[in-house]
Amino acid sequence: MNKSEIRKKILNIRKKENFKNTSFNFKNIFRFLKKKRIKEKVIGGYYPYNYEVDVTRILDNLQKKNYLISLPKVKKNYKMNFFRWSVKEPLIINKYGIPEPTSNKIIYPDIFLVPLVAYDEKLYRIGYGGGYYDRYLKKIKKRKKIVTIGLAYSFQKVKRIPINKHDIKLDFVITEKNN
Repeated sequence: MNKSEIRKKILNIRKKENFKNTSFNFKNIFRFLKKKRIKEKVIGGYYPYNYEVDVTRILDNLQKKNYLISLPKVKKNYKMNFFRWSVKEPLIINKYGIPEPTSNKIIYPDIFLVPLVAYDEKLYRIGYGGGYYDRYLKKIKKRKKIVTIGLAYSFQKVKRIPINKHDIKLDFVITEKNN
């Protein structure tokens, strides 16, 4: 299957099964960060959209443990940056219907919690097809060392993702089953 076919199939399953109520255990994600000796404290998160893994509780708990939280804002030409955000702050809806922070303070996260549509055992991912995360990760990896953690439901794993030179591999994928 090509990326479009995989994307369509997994998005249909995700919507049909309405997995948005499946919760991830924050404590286990925090243990994962500890186990992997990830000490950096700047998190790049996302606001859940279209039945993605709901990370709002995770972000709230990370903030309570003194992590600095940031969320992306999309820009022209399929680019984005991350901006500081607190769970108590309002969000605005962008042109795609995705909530974004109102802050203009750009932050360069150390740890990325990455949404995805599908992933494979080699830790490649498919998003919605715009390449926003791949472009951003390529740019930021030139500036600093980062850790990328895809958050997905176990049914989103596919046998193989067809990749190209622009695709960036994740460091880890966490599902509800390894929580």
